[in-house]
Amino acid sequence: MLAHEGPIVEIRGLSKAYQRGGQVVPVLTDINLDISAGDFIALMGPSGSGKSTLLNLIAGIDKPSGGSLRVGGLDIVALSETELADWRAGHVGFIFQFYNLLPVLTAFENVELPLLLTHLRARERREHVHAALSMVGLEDRISHYPSELSGGQQQRVAIARAIITDPTILVADEPTGDLDRVSAADVLGLLDQLNSELNKTIIMVTHDARAAEAAHRLVHLDKGVLLDGDGAGG
Repeated sequence: MLAHEGPIVEIRGLSKAYQRGGQVVPVLTDINLDISAGDFIALMGPSGSGKSTLLNLIAGIDKPSGGSLRVGGLDIVALSETELADWRAGHVGFIFQFYNLLPVLTAFENVELPLLLTHLRARERREHVHAALSMVGLEDRISHYPSELSGGQQQRVAIARAIITDPTILVADEPTGDLDRVSAADVLGLLDQLNSELNKTIIMVTHDARAAEAAHRLVHLDKGVLLDGDGAGG
């Protein structure tokens, strides 16, 4: 994890636009936002508001058209594609709406995947995987394939995979969007536990007001503009 004083995420004048034919389509305009280490924020807004784009920029999946974006003090906008991929592997844990588990791999093997890019030995990887699956309450499902798990269990495997490298930030894109109410509550409880007990910084996109209640702070976007959420310095 990055050692850094000040906000873990610092965004200044951030903009993003896409070229579609001869048109330039703005998606985000002049975004200013600070996210403190250990914070749990929810990005909310109507479809097309730019919330998922903002999440992708923070996670280093995409690059902005303008402005600055620092994570842990590092200017990730200045990184090359190769450097950005290496940075993501070590500093960002991803949680997706549809889990993104590989169906041919067991829960253990899915969680182990990010560790295959590290220098850990097999025994050390095994210990890390057991610890992560135990943390999400699924050590007894370690040999099960995704098809043998419920939606809520699959999402918990995905969370175990996201935290296995001890990332600087966790980014969650509609993590409860494909779950029933009970499973969604379990997943949100787990995210709250990771935040409160392990001080994980979590940035979550959601359209669900109930899910947003789990966060410490709401950041609202509309038509690519930040409406509130305390902005820079918040």
